[in-house]
Amino acid sequence: MSGNIELLNTTLAATRAADRAALIAYLPAGFPTVDGGIEAVKAVIAGGADIVEIGLPHSDPVLDGPVIQTADDIALRGGVRIADVMRTVREAHEATGVPILVMTYWNPIDRYGVERFTAELAEAGGAGCILPDLPVQESALWREHADKHGLATVFVVAPSSQDARLATITAAGSGFVYAASLMGVTGTRASVGAQAQDLVGRTRATTDLPVCVGLGVSNAAQAAEVAGFADGVIVGSAFVKAMLDAPDEAAGLAAVRSLAGELAEGVRKH
Repeated sequence: MSGNIELLNTTLAATRAADRAALIAYLPAGFPTVDGGIEAVKAVIAGGADIVEIGLPHSDPVLDGPVIQTADDIALRGGVRIADVMRTVREAHEATGVPILVMTYWNPIDRYGVERFTAELAEAGGAGCILPDLPVQESALWREHADKHGLATVFVVAPSSQDARLATITAAGSGFVYAASLMGVTGTRASVGAQAQDLVGRTRATTDLPVCVGLGVSNAAQAAEVAGFADGVIVGSAFVKAMLDAPDEAAGLAAVRSLAGELAEGVRKH
C-alpha cells in the first residue's frame, strides 16, 4: 500500500495554479477525544482547509506553546496511542479525500519502529510526516522507508537557519518545506511579519518545493498577509484554542469550521 505523497503534491500544485496559498490546518489526535478529534478534522476540511496535519501528542513538546500543550495533555490523559493517530488519519482521509500528514517528534517513531510506522501510515492513506526535531543528517533510515511507502518527509526550517543549512535541509525533504515564521514555540501572534518573508525567500532560493509558513497565524488578515509570499499557510493553535474555548464539542466543531472558512477566504485575498 502506497501513501499519498502524490495527492499532497497535486493539491499544492492546484492551489498554486489557482494563484493562491494552500490552507493547512493542524489538530492533535485524541483531542478532545479520538472520535471528537476525527470530527474536528472533518470540520476544518468542510470549512475550507486544503491539507491537514495531525499532531501525535507528546509529553515533552519542545516546539509547542501552551495551547497545543494543553490539548496534548488532554489527549494523553485520555490514553491516546499511535493506533489512534493512524485511525484519525484513515477516517479523516476516507471521509474527505484530502491529504493528511502526521506531525510528530522523532522519539515516538523511533520507539515504535520506523518500518512499522511508515507502513501503517501509508496503509491509513497518510501523505507524509512533518518531523520538527529530526536532524537531516540522521534522517536516512526514515527517508528510505518513507520513500518506499510513498510518504513525504517535511522538514522544518527557521529564521536562524543559515543559507547553506537551508540547502541541505530542502535537498533532503519532499512534499513541502515547513518554514517556522519566528524563533520560539507555537502560538498565535499579533504579527507574523518580515522574518517569515525573508525566510521564505531564502528557502525558495534553494528548492522548487512549496514553502509553507507556520507559527503565529490566527486570523484571516494574517492568513492573507502570509499568503502573499508563501505557498501555504499553516494554522494550529488558533484551531485548538477555538476547541478549548468552546462550551461543548458541538460548539467547538462549529467554531473550527467557521474559523477555517474565514482563513480560507483570507488565503484567497492576498
